[in-house]
Amino acid sequence: MKIGCPAEIKNNENRVGITPNAALAYAQAGHEVFVQKGGGLGSAITDDEYVKAGAKVLATAPEVWAASDMIVKVKEPLAAEYKLMKENQLVYTYFHFAADEELTKACLASKIVAMAYETVQDGNILPLLKPMSEVAGRMSALMGSFYLAKTHGGRGLLPMGVSGVAPAEVVILGGGSVGTNAAFTAAGLGTRVTILDVNINRLEYLHDVMPANVTGLYSDPVNLETSIKTADIVIGAVLIPGAKAPKLLRKEHLKMMRPGSVIVDVAIDQGGCFETSHPTTHSEPTYVVDDIIHYCVANMPGAYARTSTFALNNATLKYGLMLANKGVEAACRESEALLLGLNTYKGAITFKAVAEAFGMLNNYKDPRAVVA
Repeated sequence: MKIGCPAEIKNNENRVGITPNAALAYAQAGHEVFVQKGGGLGSAITDDEYVKAGAKVLATAPEVWAASDMIVKVKEPLAAEYKLMKENQLVYTYFHFAADEELTKACLASKIVAMAYETVQDGNILPLLKPMSEVAGRMSALMGSFYLAKTHGGRGLLPMGVSGVAPAEVVILGGGSVGTNAAFTAAGLGTRVTILDVNINRLEYLHDVMPANVTGLYSDPVNLETSIKTADIVIGAVLIPGAKAPKLLRKEHLKMMRPGSVIVDVAIDQGGCFETSHPTTHSEPTYVVDDIIHYCVANMPGAYARTSTFALNNATLKYGLMLANKGVEAACRESEALLLGLNTYKGAITFKAVAEAFGMLNNYKDPRAVVA
């Protein structure tokens, strides 16, 4: 198979879909690999490294897309890339369709096969989302702490406090991979952390593994409102695989919070779990609503690109090789995890939550049927 990796064009997206290590693995499996010139530089990877791994370097993104049966990316195709997508082409990347109707319609119109990292599911684990959840979770505590500084618009509170002065209060909505990593980082900074979740088993697990400055609370309206009233940082870490994130923090809740507090919406690429959230970029990461700083960058791990690129490839390569070696239909028949990752197939939606998000159930097809 001919496998292409174009450079990312999202604002300050410095990750790259294929590392030289992954390129070598694809090449050794008998596939041709094409990478765009300079595409790895944001992750400190040179074209020379790709050439040594057996990849071919092409000058432009259109050349990479045109030459490839399978495209491996990091972020969803943007409007400038829609015209580059080819019918029957397999695109293997994060899509987050439920938060982007325009992207969904573009992928349906082009009749590509969309294999979405974020819905590939092995048992209860989202293996291709997990490494970026770790990065984004850890970043969320750091970004919240950064914007608490008065010079960045915050309350002027040092998160870990000092002798005689209390540390910051951090509230995390959701105890999954993002929330767990956020809690460990925030706790390590010396803050007082509260995690809210509706899963009692998860709360029991967190109670067992978290340090003493982390408290788990059952997530209900009373506990949520009580927690945010004293919070200095609120981190949104709620995920429903492939579907829009639930809006847990409403606009009226902001009036209950301390002016200069910070909210970090890690769920923003699935629509966000705060009513007042909208996507921001690394160039303009924050905005203020009712005296509350909002950090809603949709590609947070792009800031720590090299770490994120290699962590992502460690997870995606296994499934990428399955797709390349067997073809998407056979791979999905053999792997339930990949079948769950199939979001669109040659003009049809094959992930029900996406069809429901846009009232497009008439265009939904069972993924088992399309790969049979």
